[in-house]
Amino acid sequence: MERLIDIKGIQKVYNVGHEQVYALRHIDLDIYKGEYVALMGPSGSGKSTLMNILGCLDSFTKGRYILNGTDVSQMTENALAEVRNKEIGFVFQTFNLLPRMTALENVALPLVYAGYSKKQRLERAEEVLVQVGLRERMKHKPNELSGGQRQRVAIARGLVNRPSILLADEPTGNLDTKTSVEIMALFRDIHAGGNTIILVTHEEDIAINAKRIVRLRDGLIETDTINERFGKVQQQV
Repeated sequence: MERLIDIKGIQKVYNVGHEQVYALRHIDLDIYKGEYVALMGPSGSGKSTLMNILGCLDSFTKGRYILNGTDVSQMTENALAEVRNKEIGFVFQTFNLLPRMTALENVALPLVYAGYSKKQRLERAEEVLVQVGLRERMKHKPNELSGGQRQRVAIARGLVNRPSILLADEPTGNLDTKTSVEIMALFRDIHAGGNTIILVTHEEDIAINAKRIVRLRDGLIETDTINERFGKVQQQV
């Protein structure tokens, strides 16, 4: 299998007054192409810090991070932004859509920075909106969409650049139970299409949708296990 993420000895230390606070103490983690991984842990476990480091949104104090063959450990901010745009698609709990833009325009936006022409941007954005089941809602603005539809737009935006990894942070946190089930079914379909997914959640019933569950506690990986219920969860939905 092709290794997409190779993390060794990652530490994240914050200086608070005269004290050092360890958000991550020592993290070793490999994630391979085509995996579906859930990062779990209680508040303060370090999962959000790890997610920000995986997404090249935050630096780390010590260690090494190889992302799809590129060492991002010593990169400048501009170089990191380029890597983020090329390698990682983000899906956030709060959707982060621009209110004055249509669904189509929101999804096409990341392609502006990737140098696509307007025609190419709109064609690709339309393609992924169809993929997430929003063929009829492309011209609608976020306030004209339901919560589930807004999250589908956010997922389409995360996929539009054909990233190596889709990184989803509590993607069902603002959704009701029925809509959460629908969104997790969509992630299942995206994974079945060959995409690598890293899901950050504190909810067991969301984590069991993933094939591998990595649990953090006190800045360390507590367990890293294959989810034996993976196939059963797929059949139940």
